[in-house]
Amino acid sequence: MGKMKQFVTAGAALLLTTSIATAGGLDRSGQSVGVIFEDGDYAELSFGSVTPSVTGVAQAALGGTNSGEMANSYTQFGLAYKTQLSDQLALGIIFDNPYGADVTYDTAGYIFNGANAQVESDAVTALLNYNINDNFSVHGGLRYLKANGVYTVPALPAALGGSPAYSSTYSSGDGVGFVAGAAYERKDIALRVALTYSSEIELSTLEGTVGDLDTTLPESINLDFQTGIAADTLLFGSIRYVAWDGFALTDSLAGDILTYDDDVVTYNVGVGRRLTDQLAASFSIGYENSTGDPTGNLGPTDGYISYQVGAAYTMDSGVEVSGGVRYVNIGDATTTIGSAFNDNSAIGVGLKVAYSF
Repeated sequence: MGKMKQFVTAGAALLLTTSIATAGGLDRSGQSVGVIFEDGDYAELSFGSVTPSVTGVAQAALGGTNSGEMANSYTQFGLAYKTQLSDQLALGIIFDNPYGADVTYDTAGYIFNGANAQVESDAVTALLNYNINDNFSVHGGLRYLKANGVYTVPALPAALGGSPAYSSTYSSGDGVGFVAGAAYERKDIALRVALTYSSEIELSTLEGTVGDLDTTLPESINLDFQTGIAADTLLFGSIRYVAWDGFALTDSLAGDILTYDDDVVTYNVGVGRRLTDQLAASFSIGYENSTGDPTGNLGPTDGYISYQVGAAYTMDSGVEVSGGVRYVNIGDATTTIGSAFNDNSAIGVGLKVAYSF
């Protein structure tokens, strides 16, 4: 089962780093800490690209105009390194882009034409993993995160509150949180169950060209599991909970420009199979429940179901190349101004190069 274990940690989970942000939040990377469970010393470089297709139609009272494509394509980049400090203690360093958004309305006649919002973030997580015995381990450390953004909205008519046009560009704000967790493993059957808690992170004020921005990023819990179910075949999956309820991006002049009222739970389950000593493949399904509540105009999606296929090829040199494709069926949503966003989707592709030494 050892080769299958390595395949799943480095290959099948690849496309979890190319997930599309949904109505449940700005989540993009999933904040995996799987690198600390790699054998020996290990390094990886990952790249993902997501192309959404998201359009909606305004209610008839507001012209019934199509919004046009309003969700922009984006890329993800990640680095991770793990070194074995002793028989029991390992150190992991992870760089990712955990949160993000990039939307633009540019269709003449649509009520929100001219609106634009961007959120960019970078994070570095440093973790120690301590093996208590052959089965149990604990891990923990610190996560440093910084973010910046842009917010622009057009003037809205009296029927929608009569607000004036507004635009502000925000420089970086940063903050630090902690990560803590534990895992149970049985290497003879490639079994691992890992639970990881990530604390909320209060960012310093993002100074804007007009108003300033304040926010606290939510706490989360990741449950990751895998187990061998047959020769060269492994079942894997994850459950991620993020406490988005009560989250807000608050501009000092414009007030709350983005809020969420529901926590979000995302599920993934899949099967990986080693086809040869060097080649393995996987298939998995992801699901996030829709809330049914009206969404913000800058995030008109509500849940999703996704399907992804992946493959990994391990070279004799210790280098592994893995990649895959993910199709996301985005849940239908109705915005706070009554626009209907239905039958939308996204395509994600990812590539990872890993080296064990």
